[in-house]
Amino acid sequence: MFNRKKQKRILVVRTDRVGDVCYITPSLRELKRTFPDAYIATLTQPHTSNLIKNNPYVDSIIVDDLDKNKFWNVVSELRKHKFTHALLMQPTERAAYQLFFAGIPYRVGVGRILYEVITFMRSVSRNKYIPLRHEADYCMDLARKIGVVTDNLKLEIFLTEQEKKEANDFFIKHGMAENDLKVFFHFGSLGSAPHWNEEKYLSLVKKFCAAYSDKSYRVILTAKEMSAEFKHKIAELNNSRIRDISSDIGDLRDMIRIISQADLFFAPSTGPLHIADALNIKCVGLFCHRNASRPKLHGVLNDRSINLEVTEEFCNKHCSADKEKCAIQTGLNEEDVLQAFQKLLTIE
Repeated sequence: MFNRKKQKRILVVRTDRVGDVCYITPSLRELKRTFPDAYIATLTQPHTSNLIKNNPYVDSIIVDDLDKNKFWNVVSELRKHKFTHALLMQPTERAAYQLFFAGIPYRVGVGRILYEVITFMRSVSRNKYIPLRHEADYCMDLARKIGVVTDNLKLEIFLTEQEKKEANDFFIKHGMAENDLKVFFHFGSLGSAPHWNEEKYLSLVKKFCAAYSDKSYRVILTAKEMSAEFKHKIAELNNSRIRDISSDIGDLRDMIRIISQADLFFAPSTGPLHIADALNIKCVGLFCHRNASRPKLHGVLNDRSINLEVTEEFCNKHCSADKEKCAIQTGLNEEDVLQAFQKLLTIE
């Protein structure tokens, strides 16, 4: 079907959120393993390109800030690379037209949306998400379309030795010993998924501190979206082992470096949770039961982690029929998280 003598020049496109770009990292690895002589590039937004930096399977990183006035600049840049294949991992009208006008001959998208049809794009179907699979697996379907054969969905982000040292130095500077148990709590999802309110997150912090009062631990708070009121209540606990470092985190690459030092990471389904997954950190993820948010679709994939999901029975009884009104607030509790932590602490 394909001329293996001619070098494949493959562009992988994902211009949406942080977690979604994490999901393409297995495809990048498996494309390079399948076609070791191929030229592999990515097209992402500028800030999410930080997830691809230092990736040994990627030859070039191209960015699009989605400015409508720069549409043709991106097309011009794509043309320079003379791509033979493009994989549009998520239906995106802007990118579909960019790939078409860049003259990439073999383009694969998802579904049969009008702009994909009129740009003569090949497609793979998600079959209305039946059976429900992980988003990384759906992304891999596009790589499978051009010859990849794999079920390896391990997410990966790569740090340099210098970055690891900088991250270690960061915590030493903040008075934390290397052997302290660093438990990260990322409270918030910027509206990307259902999650608890801050009162319940505060209760979780209190209960964690009480449960591990005899241990050498540090509670690390990282979410920039924490309210001033929540931060004030945390300060009122007067616990020197709790550190809010949210204002010390710069860009996304800085967030990646800092998360790499975590021993445990807790968050609802959000970008930082998937970053921790890709760094092979022990994670506890908080998920509701509706299909668009379930761990089957967006859960942590590494085998050192636990996805907590509201049960189907609870969801059917307490959530709205269309699942728009979510009862995750009461469907999972602090004890569920603490039990998951306890289980993970026994795993090397």
